[in-house]
Amino acid sequence: MALQTREQHIRREKATSNICTAQVLLAVMASSYAVYHGPDGLRAIGERTHGLTRVLAEGLPQLGFPVVNPHYFDTLRVVVRDEAQQISLRQLTESRAINLRYFADSHVGISLDETTSLADVQTLLGLFAEVSGTKNSVDAKRLAENLELNWPENLRRKSAYLQHPVFNSYHSEHEMLRYLKSLESKDLSLVHSMIPLGSCTMKLNATAEMVPVSWPEFAGLHPFAPVNQTEGYQQLFRDLNGWLCEITGFDAMSLQPNSGAQGEYAGLMVIRAYHESRGDAHRNVALIPASAHGTNPASAVMAGMRVIVTKTDERGNIDAADLKAKAEQHSANLSCLMVTYPSTHGVFEATIQEICALIHQHGGQVYMDGANMNAQVGLTSPANIGADVCHLNLHKTFCIPHGGGGPGMGPIGVRAHLSPFLPGHAVVETGGQQAIHAVSAAPWGSAGILPISYAYIALMGEQGLRRATEMAILNANYIKALLHDHYPVLYTGANGRCAHEMIIDCRQFKASAGIEVEDIAKRLMDYGFHAPTVSFPVAGTMMIEPTESESKEELDRFCEAMIAIRNEIREVEEGQAERTDNVLKHAPHTAQVALADEWKRPYSRQKAVYPLPYVRAAKFWPSVSRVDSAYGDRNLVCSCPPLEEYARQEVAQKAEVV
Repeated sequence: MALQTREQHIRREKATSNICTAQVLLAVMASSYAVYHGPDGLRAIGERTHGLTRVLAEGLPQLGFPVVNPHYFDTLRVVVRDEAQQISLRQLTESRAINLRYFADSHVGISLDETTSLADVQTLLGLFAEVSGTKNSVDAKRLAENLELNWPENLRRKSAYLQHPVFNSYHSEHEMLRYLKSLESKDLSLVHSMIPLGSCTMKLNATAEMVPVSWPEFAGLHPFAPVNQTEGYQQLFRDLNGWLCEITGFDAMSLQPNSGAQGEYAGLMVIRAYHESRGDAHRNVALIPASAHGTNPASAVMAGMRVIVTKTDERGNIDAADLKAKAEQHSANLSCLMVTYPSTHGVFEATIQEICALIHQHGGQVYMDGANMNAQVGLTSPANIGADVCHLNLHKTFCIPHGGGGPGMGPIGVRAHLSPFLPGHAVVETGGQQAIHAVSAAPWGSAGILPISYAYIALMGEQGLRRATEMAILNANYIKALLHDHYPVLYTGANGRCAHEMIIDCRQFKASAGIEVEDIAKRLMDYGFHAPTVSFPVAGTMMIEPTESESKEELDRFCEAMIAIRNEIREVEEGQAERTDNVLKHAPHTAQVALADEWKRPYSRQKAVYPLPYVRAAKFWPSVSRVDSAYGDRNLVCSCPPLEEYARQEVAQKAEVV
């Protein structure tokens, strides 16, 4: 994942994956499960689950229900007499709130897991006995007592696993709690201060929106539970689809994509299917501005398209002349234009409707990247500017938390002519009549987090959503006004304003003071702020997005910090500080550094760690000092045991076998 994510931004249209970090948080949850249980705990869970499955596999044939699969871990495929008996079994089990899998060949699938108890197995055996008409049930407890766990020797794992100390240290709730807290304390989050990451929309995730996610009525449902058991979810899907269509101006919506990048892929595949349905399968050229996010060209390539890059002008807009020339050049094969609005440069492009009309004139479709919808909601819409399809980052504009990487939701909205091609699903009927293949394993993506966006929209209402957009734009322009005399603002619209985010130019400081944009980003940590987005979409710049969630007081603190850093740069420019030995070059300053017995730096400890009065009141201490970011971008750094340790373990395992 680390390699593929970097690849998008380095290789762009040559990338082999459009993967973003949308599922990192879920990966952390899974790894935490492994940390808590450790290798011995996971093995015990596996043995217990398999043992219960063995009890069921031994008991069912005694009731006249043969097990089809001779080898199994936790899942059995069982033969019932005929369709009538299968129907009777289904009615009986569902009356007891038990769902099984029912195959067309009168087979039944049963899967157990670590939440299954011996009492559950006894219940299942009793239900099968009842449907078979036998009066003799099977005693699950007696079967378990006489059961010997065994499996084919060739399937037995002999290699060691989870040998890192972290998987062998925290096996009580108290220890695990402290370990997780120690990790959490290393992260600066929205509980500490504003996270002004441009193009990320790090807004408030309100408690009222988050609480329903933990309700078992939402969290406990299986993705393939029968529709008649998920009526509440179905209403949520319908309402959310309707609201999102109203917000975007589109005619139909698919909730299936699990991330923005997956939404891009799904939307482009819908466009591809549309062209194919009209006999235009040759239309495979995607025009993409040079400023586009790295996932855009990567997604286009994954969708089988050929990427043609269009230029941007000095104001950050799409170069109209270059776009027109390339649209005309590739008119016969033009599939689509991928465009972000407001642009990735933080500007409302005045000619966006003319741009979309130009693409339509040449037979193409317009894909709008919804990354910047936080500047559109209630003021304009993708349909209004002329787009045919766009994805929405529910984890940005609509409040699903995504700090640290996910979980994401990237539903796509389309105009009526594209709705027949919305993603379908092999198990659950969804999507259009000429649906493209599923883009997620589950029919409605990560449905468990949709209540967050549902609650956000329901709580805000039409006026609230519009107000949020207005405040997001106002806050960005407030920061622009405060910083304008200290940092050049790279791009503005025709009226001299920015959209919901802005780019400040830090490139001149390299010549005047030897200060890189990275030095400014690191120094911000000492002031208690996460850095804005660095060197995207323009190298040597910072993209700042405050969102509507921040108060004027917080915006003032951030600007005060940025102005103080500009003054520190000025000290270098004026010769009051060394170019290579100054407070910016050594930032951030950890507690370990600040409290060291020796202090040999040409500035005070006070200046290093308490540069402004507000910092002292609630100091956030960075966990590590300066790291080599360029090296990290080019090299995958793993905090794992060295390769020699794996080689040593392999030799030891071979010796044990001998």
